[in-house]
Amino acid sequence: MSFPQRLAAARHDRKLSQAQLSRATAINQSQIKRYETGLTQPSLEALRKLAVALHVSIDALVFDEGERGPDDELRLAFEAVATFDPEDKAMATRIIQGLILQHQAKIWSKAS
Repeated sequence: MSFPQRLAAARHDRKLSQAQLSRATAINQSQIKRYETGLTQPSLEALRKLAVALHVSIDALVFDEGERGPDDELRLAFEAVATFDPEDKAMATRIIQGLILQHQAKIWSKAS
């Protein structure tokens, strides 16, 4: 689903007209219509206002579900790490950060 479709769907879910969303965000109604038709893209500030008025995250407006988070296998691993005591959680974080750095170095060495 595209941003215009997600925006319109979120507005419909809240049972708001474009005029009502305009009043709630102080964004001109014609601008909201342009967002929903895909003619223009909102600024970061406009995205923030839309998300607040629609009671959704900016991620929910911009990304498809599951597009941005970890896959199910990693999500389960992260949930398990969340139950660790602070010392073990810090160690897991350092290990993951090390793996990320190693992966980035590999990418950079292939690019050069």
